[in-house]
Amino acid sequence: MRISELKEKLKSFFSFFNLYSALRIPHSFRYFSADQQKFLFIFGFFILVAVCLQFYYHSPPRSSEELTQEIVVEVSGEVRNPGIQIFHHSPILQECIEKGGGLKDAAFFAPDSSSEVLETGTLVTIKKESPQEIKVRLGRMEARKLLVFSIPLDLNRVTLEDLCLIPGIGEPLAREILTFREKRKAFASVDDLKNVKGIGEKKWSDLRRYFTVEK
Repeated sequence: MRISELKEKLKSFFSFFNLYSALRIPHSFRYFSADQQKFLFIFGFFILVAVCLQFYYHSPPRSSEELTQEIVVEVSGEVRNPGIQIFHHSPILQECIEKGGGLKDAAFFAPDSSSEVLETGTLVTIKKESPQEIKVRLGRMEARKLLVFSIPLDLNRVTLEDLCLIPGIGEPLAREILTFREKRKAFASVDDLKNVKGIGEKKWSDLRRYFTVEK
């Protein structure tokens, strides 16, 4: 059925609905009151609209590429277009440099490092050591950027300022988390948050999606 045909049918249906009392009512409908007949027409109309919407606006299945988790990497330093890059696969360092427009100047860096696979949330900093050589340093993107992309923060790396960016965590609770980490030397898992003073089961349930513990 074409869209134009659908519009014509709906137009006819509305005309029928607005003038239903002026039309000849089937014999079987005479057993219903006027209000009941009106209800049946309204009910039928909504069923028709629901069927049409399901037919014309049903979302097609997502491709395997769309279902792949996005990998976010930030490249800074000696590249032509520094910034955040998004991939649908785990990229190697060379890919990130190329996507950043390449190096500003011709330089040498170890081929082993250029093939290193990067994980989401990685910060690649490219610094020029000499006119012919560059140094690549891998770190972690800023907490505020990680949170924008729903990338969890490592509980064993976060600072007081990082923790205060998270909804539901004020400075007092942030200090309790850092005190707990200092006493235990490190968080073994996100479940350890339950043992922090001020974090109950419900609070932990709300906060756990913001954190991870990297091995």
